[in-house]
Amino acid sequence: MSVRSLRLRLAAGESVLMPGVWDALSGLLAAEAGFTAAFLSGYCVSGTLLGLPDFGYLTQTEMAEVARRVRAANHDLDLVVDADTGYGNPLNTIRTVELWRQAGASGIFLEDQVWPKRCGHMAGKQVVERDEWLSKLKAAVDHSDGMHVTARTDARAAVGLDEAIERGKAARDVGVDAVFVEAPESIAEMERIAAALPGITLVANMVETGKTPLLTPAELADLGFRLIVSPLSGLFSMVKAMRDSLALLRQEGSLRDHLDRLVAFDDFAGIVGLDHHFATEQRYRR
Repeated sequence: MSVRSLRLRLAAGESVLMPGVWDALSGLLAAEAGFTAAFLSGYCVSGTLLGLPDFGYLTQTEMAEVARRVRAANHDLDLVVDADTGYGNPLNTIRTVELWRQAGASGIFLEDQVWPKRCGHMAGKQVVERDEWLSKLKAAVDHSDGMHVTARTDARAAVGLDEAIERGKAARDVGVDAVFVEAPESIAEMERIAAALPGITLVANMVETGKTPLLTPAELADLGFRLIVSPLSGLFSMVKAMRDSLALLRQEGSLRDHLDRLVAFDDFAGIVGLDHHFATEQRYRR
């Protein structure tokens, strides 16, 4: 896959649903499930790599390295990579775009929060002046070399929906590929966003127990949103399953009576391609 395939799918009117991933294995599992595109989520990477909340702790180079690893293990997966605020001014944003491209990213999300940023569904967000964000978006577009650029605004919570919509219009005029108004709180708000922003791909962020109503891709398409992110579904399900299994292990000392909770040893070997590596080893054995 490539940025071209992502752009062509959207141009053809197709909805693209991207699960959140955070490492090479989660990317492999997304591909195994049949997804052709995934979102490398800063929330997920911060939690799994650092054990910290999405509160601006994750650095540019840490995220780029994770993107490189995910892409190396998943050659056919379109990978859109969260870039937070670009990690600085327009010059820093240009370097971020270059690092993402070198890592093999198909796209980038760039937002307007004050640094250090925080998850879009947390309280207390602040946004920079509109022109500051637009200058970084312009830098990203100018240096994207075809990479899909999504402009994300968090102004809905920080200022109001009217300002978020105006920022979306300005971002569209800069030349971004998609506009993402984060955390609308009702279907009526989503309808307002779609009515105000024709002619541009709109992003919907489906966060379980978040601020935005959870809708299916078909329901979102009817509202005008066709690039869909489900960033935390895999992470939250993994954490629940692992927490429950570890509690049982601590309580009982073994999972022998709960093997239905586990993937089989050979099944995991298949996920990571063990047979291929055995065959490669055999080819070079003397």
